[in-house]
Amino acid sequence: MPEVIFNGPEGRLEGRYHHSNDPNAPVALLLHPHPEQGGTMNNRVTYTLFKAFKERGFSVLRFNFRGVGRSQGIFDSGIGELSDAAAALDWMQTHNPNARICWVGGFSFGAWIGMQLMMRRPEINGFISVAPPANLYDFSFLAPCPASGLVIHGDADDVVPEESVQKLVNKLDSQKNISITYERISEATHYFNNESEAELIKQFVGDYLDRRIVELAAE
Repeated sequence: MPEVIFNGPEGRLEGRYHHSNDPNAPVALLLHPHPEQGGTMNNRVTYTLFKAFKERGFSVLRFNFRGVGRSQGIFDSGIGELSDAAAALDWMQTHNPNARICWVGGFSFGAWIGMQLMMRRPEINGFISVAPPANLYDFSFLAPCPASGLVIHGDADDVVPEESVQKLVNKLDSQKNISITYERISEATHYFNNESEAELIKQFVGDYLDRRIVELAAE
């Protein structure tokens, strides 16, 4: 997967990009966990999401937020990182002008950023949120939620209690024309450190995408 460097709001951003051979392929943007807690685009969960989308024919990009790896700038408490994500989506759309389907996925902090991006970009058709930090950040902006999606969480998460995520899922799933699939991984912590847990994430995402791609194509 080629390394890419593209312009962000505060300088260059570093990414890894897979370009599909299909000129009409869907696109996906994947966002990593908190930069100040060691989050990078090479995080296990972020890379697992990348593989799941790639295997289903997407053109897919993961990148480092400002101040991470070779990306320029400094951490900006989510405000600048949202701008980084928007710049990354712009870059990917420039290289995929015929894409009709667009997804965003994120892990923890990246899930929060991704869902904010979805509110601002109507071309996003769906989302994958792994361990969304519903107890740490305000998700009330999802009113209404613009797209259906998949939420994955570990039931042994001691950073983001499962109950807070269940409450968020219930709130979103009750909205008109929105359907949220919620998958729990038994005994998994917030960081999904076991390889078997990463494989379960990949399986859940793959199964969900297989179903949703067909549904979106029929709309």
